[in-house]
Amino acid sequence: MITEENIEYFVTQAHRYGEAGLMLCSSGNLSWRVGEKALVSGTGSWLPVLTGERVAVCDVVSGLSENGVRPSMECVFHLGVMRERADVNVVLHFQSEYATVVACMKEKPESFNVTLEVPYHVGEIVVIPYYCPGSPELAQAVIDGMREHDAVLMSNHGQVVCGKDFDDVLQRALFFEMACRIIVQSRGRYEVLGKKDVENLKRLRLNSR
Repeated sequence: MITEENIEYFVTQAHRYGEAGLMLCSSGNLSWRVGEKALVSGTGSWLPVLTGERVAVCDVVSGLSENGVRPSMECVFHLGVMRERADVNVVLHFQSEYATVVACMKEKPESFNVTLEVPYHVGEIVVIPYYCPGSPELAQAVIDGMREHDAVLMSNHGQVVCGKDFDDVLQRALFFEMACRIIVQSRGRYEVLGKKDVENLKRLRLNSR
């Protein structure tokens, strides 16, 4: 059962993400699994100033809102990722400054592993083509990309990260943005970690779970 404390905590985390500079106005959306239900930011809501009245309570399996609040148009991929992955409890769609610049680049990076934090905390970032926001095609592409990965770059749109809790997701989003800032500010003159180093960091990541 979803409680007022659950909703208050969700709102607090939404504000935290907004204060971290991960989105502008209504550009982001957030979801949190609580048992068999999920809290999802309401359609058109602004995460930095989200209120409890704009939080939808949805059934994870059916996707239906149970409290009369219409969830974000992207709730299909939020709930779809949760259905596919029992280890995921939080999904965040955001549009931070530098990661969105990279999302709009004609030639996107083949690797984002510019610092050790990327393979260790974020993992491989899957790049998917542009699809209309809220479309079944976008939802399916995100779900497919996140079956075995924790971060997706949506071309000409934004980013999605998922994780076990709010701290996990915030860390992943901030290191995602840091890597893209390095890529952009270096004007393409960056160096990525070698394959052996990346594999070592991936093993360390798996062993730490």
